[in-house]
Amino acid sequence: MHPLLPVMIGGASGAALRYLVGGAVSARLGAAFPYGTLIINVVGGLLMGVLAGLIARGHAGETTRLLLGVGVLGGFTTFSTFSLDCWRLIESDNLGLAFGYMALSVLGALAALVFGLWCVRIVT
Repeated sequence: MHPLLPVMIGGASGAALRYLVGGAVSARLGAAFPYGTLIINVVGGLLMGVLAGLIARGHAGETTRLLLGVGVLGGFTTFSTFSLDCWRLIESDNLGLAFGYMALSVLGALAALVFGLWCVRIVT
């Protein structure tokens, strides 16, 4: 099987799941705060941790990693991968690098979003 197939199947599933969960949470808790995104990101981090642990102990292989880790969790949220990356840096005693990565990721993504909004406002 080509490695792209499980990524594609998982990605579509994860994106659909994000849409459904996010909508259900927002409908239940309201849209004044991004509860859906927060819950999705935290759950994605939890699931990525479980998956990484299973893979590290030999209970899951490369196809499972591609399907669930890259595909489903990547489509569900990229925050799960970010969380795993941060933990790996912390676990390897790179605390400064870990916190730098966290700050750069969060602030960089926010700055990029603001820049994108600004570009659209300038062009349109």
